[in-house]
Amino acid sequence: MKIAVSIFSFLTILIGTILFMQFQVYSDNLDSTEKGYRYSQEIEIVYRGESLDIRQHFKNLPNEELMIEWPKTSINPDCFIENEHSCARLSEDSTKFNAGETRAQSISYVIPLTNGLQSRKLMKNVFATLKNGDVQFTTVHISTGKEVKGQWVTGLPLIGEQNLSLVNYSMFSGEGPVKDLFWQDGDFALQNEVGAVSIYSRTPLKAAFYEKLEKVNFINDEHLAVINGTNVDGIDGFRMLFVPDATVAKVQRNILITQLEATYEFGDSPYWLKELMASFLTGTVFGTEKTKEVAATITGQLTDGQLTDWRERLRALEGKKVNGELLDKELSEILGASTKYISMNAQSEKSYPFLYNDPRHLYVNSEKQPAVQVVLKDGEVLYGADLLLESIGYDVSIGEHGYYAVSETREFRFPHEPGFYVFNQRRYNTASLPVKQVAGQYFIEESWLQRLFLVDIKKTEDRIDITAP
Repeated sequence: MKIAVSIFSFLTILIGTILFMQFQVYSDNLDSTEKGYRYSQEIEIVYRGESLDIRQHFKNLPNEELMIEWPKTSINPDCFIENEHSCARLSEDSTKFNAGETRAQSISYVIPLTNGLQSRKLMKNVFATLKNGDVQFTTVHISTGKEVKGQWVTGLPLIGEQNLSLVNYSMFSGEGPVKDLFWQDGDFALQNEVGAVSIYSRTPLKAAFYEKLEKVNFINDEHLAVINGTNVDGIDGFRMLFVPDATVAKVQRNILITQLEATYEFGDSPYWLKELMASFLTGTVFGTEKTKEVAATITGQLTDGQLTDWRERLRALEGKKVNGELLDKELSEILGASTKYISMNAQSEKSYPFLYNDPRHLYVNSEKQPAVQVVLKDGEVLYGADLLLESIGYDVSIGEHGYYAVSETREFRFPHEPGFYVFNQRRYNTASLPVKQVAGQYFIEESWLQRLFLVDIKKTEDRIDITAP
């Protein structure tokens, strides 16, 4: 084991010297005063049959108390004495680093592996973190016995590997944190790197795959590992995406959605809304037919300058909860007119047309009716029929022969076909439709609302008042 450790140390120096010098310069220049603090780290992992023995070195620490969050599965948390100062700030109970001038501290711990190292088993959250800290740069060294044949994946770029007589060694390094580990035996290996994407697979992928992938725009350049295959738990890892039978379309979708979900909060918004945002942020429309239709419709409403503004507004929503209502608000401000196009499509299974909405508050007999829509379509002002007619005393229903509105003394039927309507069992011919469907919802035209239902409509700058007898 001493020989293995010596070779491990030699390989670390051999492969990592130049990169680590760059890493140190990078670390020393980090600003730890913004939004908590920033730090960098170097992690050494040795697989010993039934466990991962881990040494973790934290760099560029601020002079303040820092809480250590140990992995839940870890045992034997301890100091790792690298030099006389490497544990100077570690508290007696190993729960925190005390405030101090020493900017580098080291710890060690063990991650037990039930049944040893298992192929295609994703190991989640196996590293210690510092509470409220932001990891800027990570270097990972992994050493195993020579009999362990396979490929490690960390989500960071793979810098190099060495297979020697006593040990196998891998080194990963790049910006950002690392949380998970994945190992797969056999011929599984890193096949290619395209920009910030590393492709791992048992079998090589065709050159055309990489040529197409190079043309795909992503939201950011944070490195991701794409594994052409699955793991035994069927879940993705941090900065690791498992894509069975990988195609460019699958990889594009998985990466973009992952990047979006890491940047924005979507709650229960429909999936296609994420595709819509990704399409505008990358300038490449992809996804379902509904996504493509909505994206094309919005683009058709915007000038080039407005489209640029729209994309900048989407980027500015980072960290916020994104839904159809918020996107409609941003779009309306750009257009200078109110629309609920995105939120109505989010609520409707059918395609909802692009309409402008009257943003004024609607009152019926002095009672506010926030749920009644007022839209502009083909030069007409249309009111949401169901809620409005119910608010003035009518029961509404849809039957085989049309749309019905019935009160104690008045009864209307508006057939699905144009040409007439029926009032109190009497037919009246008309050249237009008083009540019409828009994306499966019924609306009544303003002049017909006044004429047939005897209401008075008054409008001011900020409200619409409807008075019914």
